[in-house]
Amino acid sequence: MTTPPGFAPRPQPPYFAVIFTSRRTAVDEGYGPTAERMMELAAQQPGYLGVESARGADGLGITVSYWRALEDIAAWRRQLEHADARDAGRARWYTHYELRIARVERAYGWDAADGPAELNA
Repeated sequence: MTTPPGFAPRPQPPYFAVIFTSRRTAVDEGYGPTAERMMELAAQQPGYLGVESARGADGLGITVSYWRALEDIAAWRRQLEHADARDAGRARWYTHYELRIARVERAYGWDAADGPAELNA
């Protein structure tokens, strides 16, 4: 099965998820291009596995990026262009954010094309 648009691929665990929950300000100047650039740049980093992101009309957003190892996440944090974008986010685009790193131990999915779901998958 191919991964549907908007969903990250689902590799075999274990791997790590970086969960970034944020609340936007009313300032939009430069946000869209910077966010797109960060998605492109993250995809070029060693250990990057994929990303899923959503933002509500109220400005609350959640982005989950997936990584092979903690060292890959640390390297992404140190990446200079990412650090500059993070500083811009604090200065202009976010009123608050939370970041959490979790180890994915189990992962599975379902698609309507697969037929009825099995219980206790």
